[in-house]
Amino acid sequence: TIWFWLYGYNHHVRSDLGYIRSVYLKNKKFRRLCLYLPMVVYFLYIVKSFKHFSIGFTYSKEGLVLNQAFLTLLNSLLLVILLAGCSPEKKKKLFEAIDTSIYSTKNFSDLKLDSTAITTFFKTFPASDSIKNEVNQFYNRREFQYAWFNKKGISDAASTFYTQIKNYSHDFEDKQFDNARFETLMSAVESDEKKFLSITSDIQELELMLTTTFFQYSHKVYGGIEQNPHDLEWFIPRKKKDYQILLDSLVSNTNHEKIQEPVNQYYISLKEKLRQYRAIQKKGGFFPVITDKKLLEIGDSDTCLIVVKHHLLLTNDLKTNDNSIFFTDSLSFAIKNFQHRMGLVENGKIDHATIMELNKPIELRIKQMMVNMERLRWVPVEVEKDYLLVNIPEFRLHVFENGKLAWATNVVVGKAAKRTSIFKGNISQIVLNPYWGIPKSIVQNEILPKIKRNPNYLAQNNMEIINGNYRQKPGKNNALGKIKFLFPNNFSIYLHDTPSKSLFKETERAFSHGCIRVAEPKKLALYLLKMYPEWNEKIIDNILLTDREHIIKIKPTFPVYIAYFTAWVDSKGQMNFRNDIYDLDKKLAKEIFGE
Repeated sequence: TIWFWLYGYNHHVRSDLGYIRSVYLKNKKFRRLCLYLPMVVYFLYIVKSFKHFSIGFTYSKEGLVLNQAFLTLLNSLLLVILLAGCSPEKKKKLFEAIDTSIYSTKNFSDLKLDSTAITTFFKTFPASDSIKNEVNQFYNRREFQYAWFNKKGISDAASTFYTQIKNYSHDFEDKQFDNARFETLMSAVESDEKKFLSITSDIQELELMLTTTFFQYSHKVYGGIEQNPHDLEWFIPRKKKDYQILLDSLVSNTNHEKIQEPVNQYYISLKEKLRQYRAIQKKGGFFPVITDKKLLEIGDSDTCLIVVKHHLLLTNDLKTNDNSIFFTDSLSFAIKNFQHRMGLVENGKIDHATIMELNKPIELRIKQMMVNMERLRWVPVEVEKDYLLVNIPEFRLHVFENGKLAWATNVVVGKAAKRTSIFKGNISQIVLNPYWGIPKSIVQNEILPKIKRNPNYLAQNNMEIINGNYRQKPGKNNALGKIKFLFPNNFSIYLHDTPSKSLFKETERAFSHGCIRVAEPKKLALYLLKMYPEWNEKIIDNILLTDREHIIKIKPTFPVYIAYFTAWVDSKGQMNFRNDIYDLDKKLAKEIFGE
């Protein structure tokens, strides 16, 4: 019974056994003694009970029969050997070791929870099993010391976290963390702390309510929805976040230092913009732009321009508003900036596409921001300093060096029927003058019908069949152009050049079968090879003049993220929006908002 109690991870151990249990958890020799002593005593008892020790078996009509004492002895020996052979390092932990850092002067609390308090609390406060386990684990590590209170009163961390919850509820219009009892207790401690501290049951309830709410909040706000991102076509790996450490940092922070939230910088920037758009919403939002003119430019006049200028002033595209009906130079400049943020042609004129974006309601923009903040919860808090980022709805490839944007270029991505997948890879090879191994689906649906119409189609397009596989030989008309960038993945996707350069001038560039065409492949190749002195521009140009395939290995490999964001804050601090070309926002919104 003692052995089971010690190993049973019972969070609600009786207080009179607390000291023994703490010694057990801290003292390795004592743990071994508790484990092996009962076995040794039992073994000695069995040996002593043998009056005549024999080899342990007899023969009868039924065959070989082992005597009971010998069976028991063998069983005991086997159990002891097995236990001795178990490596504690290899076994799954059956209990959470006490965190000795809790006992520093900074973290120490002179108040302790009653052993049955957590169980009693969860009878009236709803929480999932995973949250209950988090709470139990947290207090077990602290030896059930209070986290939010000591004898002097409530900690600053409590009010900090309470404010954080209120801000979240306002920013996201989420009522999940609204709780009348929670509000009552926080109001009571804020209005008369001395009186509140005289009621032990209220202190205990608020203590556990703060901790439980913290874990519920963290899982939702920092971890995101429970839906598997793979079901939402997101294959960039998610890292598990340790909310125990985060809560430890929060409750032990006595210097009013800002606690680093376990989210990336893009999430933080977008959250600030969300607050700005909430403020615009409170002021009445965006008014519709109504005009019968197909195009407005400098020198024109129209009453709708009053509405346009008001909109652009709210979004900080226009610095000053003259409230006139005239199309001025400053308005043209503001329109260009707006068009840049929307991914439109930057002509400084109000055309149909620009009016369409201006007329998207503030509620839609806010929802778009919230959907993308959910995706950003799945992104690692810290990424590599140097990496490539392809944002599919933006049709752009970004090159980051030492954590900052170095340069960017246009790309063509997969059409809606042949989507580019969302994942992370590592560029391991650059192929100059590549062969194009034609996918079977393209052979079946496109190549074979063309061969039937024109028997010379393969020769005319520099194609051949090798062991039943179709491929296009290197050359200026090769579908992959002159350069290909390989990063192993399960989606058969890579970056490459293209002979169809005109498509990069389009604003919506979803034309490929899934792979990503790069507008400046040579610039990208030279960037990736800048640490390889043997691969300078002259050598690469000489190889590209030929039609001979050449493979260059990249060591170490270079990370590339293929992502999907329709709302983000760029490196200049400007809010960007793009169309949901694969309807993935719509799919994710159903999970978030239940639409």
